[in-house]
Amino acid sequence: MRLEKATLGGGCFWCLEAVFQQLKGVTDVVSGYAGGHVENPSYRQVCEGTTGHAEVVQITFDADIIGYADILNVFFAIHDPTTPNQQGNDIGPQYRSIIFYHSPEQEKIAREIMVAMEKVWTAPLVTELVPFSGFYPAEYYHKDFYRQNPEQGYCAYVIEPKVAKFREMFMDQLKEDVR
Repeated sequence: MRLEKATLGGGCFWCLEAVFQQLKGVTDVVSGYAGGHVENPSYRQVCEGTTGHAEVVQITFDADIIGYADILNVFFAIHDPTTPNQQGNDIGPQYRSIIFYHSPEQEKIAREIMVAMEKVWTAPLVTELVPFSGFYPAEYYHKDFYRQNPEQGYCAYVIEPKVAKFREMFMDQLKEDVR
């Protein structure tokens, strides 16, 4: 087992967590905050949009099962990387599209994927690509939010369609227990 980390922001972390938890080779997904100037920020502080942090997920994956490029291909399929500081009705800098790379190899792969994605999207990508500098886990009540609250309005109307799209597009990469 060769464990690596990926730290990604693409809107609400509940959406990203719900998808990446189902991906074969992913061993853990933690919602949290990265990219800002406030240490140990709270959800309320990040939602105010003044901490500089993005809502992110930190994904631990087995690189012997799934590659970083595969993680990024899923990432670009489940959010709109062309809208600055916005995903759907979620608006603010905390919802920006951002990749925090953990190594020069991850940076290289991310740049290659982003060039390829420029050809897929009709508008220019606004995804930031920055070196990883720290991660703050979100409060406990955010853990497994979609799994714990499937009937909640945001989960039913925002997250469920993203999960369904992911399952359709990446059926062959789903964990056995979610097929």
